[in-house]
Amino acid sequence: MPAWRTDVKRKDSLIFMAILLLGFGQLSAQELIFNTQDFAPFTYMNGDVVAGPAVDIIKAVCKEAGIAYSIRLLPWTRAQDEVKKGTSHALFLIGWNKERAETFYFSPPILNTEYGIFVNADSTLKYTTPVQLRGYTIGVYGPSNTSTSLDELKKKRPDIVVDMTPDDVAAFKKLELKRVSAVYSNRDVGAALISRLKLVNVRYAGTDKPLKYYIGFSKEFVDKAVFDRFVQAYKDLYAEGAIKKILDSYGLTIAALE
Repeated sequence: MPAWRTDVKRKDSLIFMAILLLGFGQLSAQELIFNTQDFAPFTYMNGDVVAGPAVDIIKAVCKEAGIAYSIRLLPWTRAQDEVKKGTSHALFLIGWNKERAETFYFSPPILNTEYGIFVNADSTLKYTTPVQLRGYTIGVYGPSNTSTSLDELKKKRPDIVVDMTPDDVAAFKKLELKRVSAVYSNRDVGAALISRLKLVNVRYAGTDKPLKYYIGFSKEFVDKAVFDRFVQAYKDLYAEGAIKKILDSYGLTIAALE
């Protein structure tokens, strides 16, 4: 083989190796940008810092995995749009559904909570079955995974009237003033709102369905190897009891690994 051909092949090999190393460097150095919303008691602003149990968990896991990260709290529509465009990489906390599973890698479940029914304090309702909600006008934040769950309940009780609001605050204020019959919401979110807004005429009436919350990573913009590192670090901290310790400090319940 002529010497010039050997030199060309050697140069091609060096270029190929450089590309591989560059790609590995980009993978290792990728900063994950996590988007969330004002979703107390899980995520919220503490002064000018994003705080809450989910934030503490992400910080601990990224440190364990050696992953650079940043966390931003945004209006939920913008938070989701940024992940769709790739200017951010992950959303938290979110419920699992088939549509989301097409575009997101899901972390192990982070915590257990539930969707349920809140009513005015004057109501005698102890909720156990949809038949009890006949003719109710029910407030809900949406469009959201919460409102999707209420739509499922409405299939069992078609005479329910859904009153959708742009946030949970509006729904609970309506309930306080008896402008709706009930509110469908996450139990822990509702309890935090009742406390924060100092509502005195609202109470929890019962569970509709159990719920687990996850962190969702964009399949399009997050390398699977980076996601796998995050998951392994989470599992390591879970085994050590570190995840439970964080959630216990907030009075929340850890979800079992799946």
